[in-house]
Amino acid sequence: MSHSTIEFRRRPARLAAASGAVVMLALLGLAAFAPSAHAADKPAQQISRAIAKEMTAAQKAMQASQWSEALKDLDEAEGKSGINAFDKFKIHDFKGFAEFRLNKYKEAEADYEAALASGEYSAEEAAKTTKLLFRVTAQNQQYAKALEYGKQVADSPTVTPDDLSIMAQLYYLQKDCKNTVVWADKAVAGSKKAGEAPKENIYQFKLQCASDAGDTPAMAAALYDLIRLTNKTSYWNTLIRIERQDERDDHNTLMIYRIMYDTGSMNADTDYIEMAQLLGDASLPGEAEAVLEKAMSSGVMKDEHKERTTRLLNALKARADTDKKSLPNLDAEASKNPAGQLDTKLGEVYFGAGDYQGAVTALNRGIGKGSIKALDEAYVYLGRSQAALKDYPDAKKAFQSLKTVPNISARVLKLYELYADKVGQPFT
Repeated sequence: MSHSTIEFRRRPARLAAASGAVVMLALLGLAAFAPSAHAADKPAQQISRAIAKEMTAAQKAMQASQWSEALKDLDEAEGKSGINAFDKFKIHDFKGFAEFRLNKYKEAEADYEAALASGEYSAEEAAKTTKLLFRVTAQNQQYAKALEYGKQVADSPTVTPDDLSIMAQLYYLQKDCKNTVVWADKAVAGSKKAGEAPKENIYQFKLQCASDAGDTPAMAAALYDLIRLTNKTSYWNTLIRIERQDERDDHNTLMIYRIMYDTGSMNADTDYIEMAQLLGDASLPGEAEAVLEKAMSSGVMKDEHKERTTRLLNALKARADTDKKSLPNLDAEASKNPAGQLDTKLGEVYFGAGDYQGAVTALNRGIGKGSIKALDEAYVYLGRSQAALKDYPDAKKAFQSLKTVPNISARVLKLYELYADKVGQPFT
């Protein structure tokens, strides 16, 4: 059966929006610190008498949060003749603080850089100023300069996961995907060390870089991380499309479709139709009928496919009705059979009919007997039935049991291990 071709946009709208917001994100947690005291390990210095009046007035204005008035006083002080290097340092330090409070980030950047270059800050104050300049230069979209400050911050004891995250964003904006990934990994490691959840956009940058490079395995790896973090159906959809596009075995394709369906990430009518056809071919018309009915009621069905889908649905309904009528006889026959194959088939029919408790009973009985042709499907239907009954711990165990199945597809196993980790958690 042919599968529809999957196309990935070079810059998905969600990722573009996230990267475009880097300037806003760069100010997350950004706060100017109070004007410095003179370093304790240096001889005490005082401002010159020539500007004492203006500096005192500026300090009072700043204490009253009158930032514009403070800047007027500081400009007057700066214009005085005979001021020394320490005077200039204090003027730049005070001005940087006031300008920051007025959101004059470019001006604040220039004054804080001048104050830092004077060498008058204590080591602690210099580190704080460097971090502030890192954030401000990022805000001012001076990315190359921000990266240089960021490297200094990264080497300091006060570095935070947010600092590392901003570094990854800056490299992303510089179209340097190699370093984007390096710093994204540092941010993730930093978050985990701090006991925090990594930021979603860090993985988004890795995903976009992988997409731009056509690196499908790296895209899948980023999507696995994004799903573990957010459990968003959009990420499930993209991951499953990646994993499905090279799958040529109908059995494995159907196993993958079951996850797509159960995670609510199936959003194309062709996916519903193909899944229903595969279920019909696997002699599971009841489940196929339910899949198509959901497609018809969800509004995803395109007009050009409705007539064909209605014909398919009617044919499946007739077969499903026959299966439902045969359930008592099949149950009796399976109960007597020493092998588990009929029990697992019975469980699948019960599942398609919406009788999840009946499915659990039959499947557990069949798995206990053994001699099952498709043990992977038995565990999947057991887990799906338990999930439908909100028995999530047992559903997780059923999905995790797939690792004991000989010759199971590595791709299928990895997807179900991820699903087992998220089963019962809300999708977003």
